[in-house]
Amino acid sequence: MRQLWIGNKNYSSWSMRPWVLMREAGIPFEEVMVRFDGFGPQSEFKRRVGAVSPVGKVPVLVDGPLVVWDTLAIAETLAEQFPDRALWPRDALARARARSVCAEMHSGFSALRAACPMNIEAELPEIGALVLRDQPAVAADLARLVAMWSELLHAHGGPMLFGAFSIADAYFAPVVMRIHTYALPVPDAVAGYVQRVRALRAVREWTEAALAERNFLDFEEPYRLRGTAPR
Repeated sequence: MRQLWIGNKNYSSWSMRPWVLMREAGIPFEEVMVRFDGFGPQSEFKRRVGAVSPVGKVPVLVDGPLVVWDTLAIAETLAEQFPDRALWPRDALARARARSVCAEMHSGFSALRAACPMNIEAELPEIGALVLRDQPAVAADLARLVAMWSELLHAHGGPMLFGAFSIADAYFAPVVMRIHTYALPVPDAVAGYVQRVRALRAVREWTEAALAERNFLDFEEPYRLRGTAPR
């Protein structure tokens, strides 16, 4: 049985992408949860994950002798293994565009990711408002997301970015959660997409598990003194 190694569901945006992709696409796997206790070389997290991945980070896909430790590489591997699931759009032009926007997410939007880390159980609209007021780079990242998603939804008619669910929607699921947590303002068409992603079966399952963790980590949340009750 293939395994997907992940971190805390409340915080680990990188883990969320392949987990949602595989669950929504009906690809069977065993979840291996390794909770964050720190990221130093002596941490339990680094010790356990380092046993299967040379970089000691999650997510990691383990399938017999096959080990893949990068989210985009995991997505490409799964697309090769399950061509019948159409994880990338079947149309060549749409497929190239989907790969491009996923790569843009993979390497970009650093201001938004740093200022608004994924935290599913929290409600932090006041932090979102301050960040947008005081950090122009975050506002620019949000504007780019809005432009990208608006264009794709218009071009492909929804309900997902390329019509049917694809790797792109799984890839942007953690950003969707950030928009919700920090109450970042988006136009109605984009807000509708945010709600549709949050309503996906796999995203609901991930969210429910994240809310049940009750595992507040102060090093993940320097802006809060304690966690809040699950919503």
